[in-house]
Amino acid sequence: MKAKQRAGSAHEVLVDSNIILDIVTHDAQWYDWSAGQLETLAEDHIMIINPIVYSEVSIGFDRIEDLDEALPTEFFRREDLPWEAGFLAGKCFIKYRKSGGTRRSPLPDFYIGAHAAIRSIPLITRDTQRYSSYFPKLTLISP
Repeated sequence: MKAKQRAGSAHEVLVDSNIILDIVTHDAQWYDWSAGQLETLAEDHIMIINPIVYSEVSIGFDRIEDLDEALPTEFFRREDLPWEAGFLAGKCFIKYRKSGGTRRSPLPDFYIGAHAAIRSIPLITRDTQRYSSYFPKLTLISP
């Protein structure tokens, strides 16, 4: 798979860790959908990941070299988390706690969703409920 990497030559999409994990684990239920979507999107989109996605995917690897091979920079552009996304993630966390959420720190999905929202780019994910609840204007690419 190859993704376009020139700025301005393609649309961008943030890739959630569950999509990548479907592919690297050859998930019986979701591999075909996730791999097919990434292949189609790669034709005219720049695939973006951030340190949160990188961290979540890393759990399945013993060596950083193997992780980097699974997330090649020729396919996935690595972006830092924008400061504004950190702020938005915190606001989503407050909403989550007020609605009965029990976690003590912001969930990774808040940072991922906030990154896509701040950058005004779509997010490809299978976790539509949380993202649509906390980021209602975010464009989701999902099953």
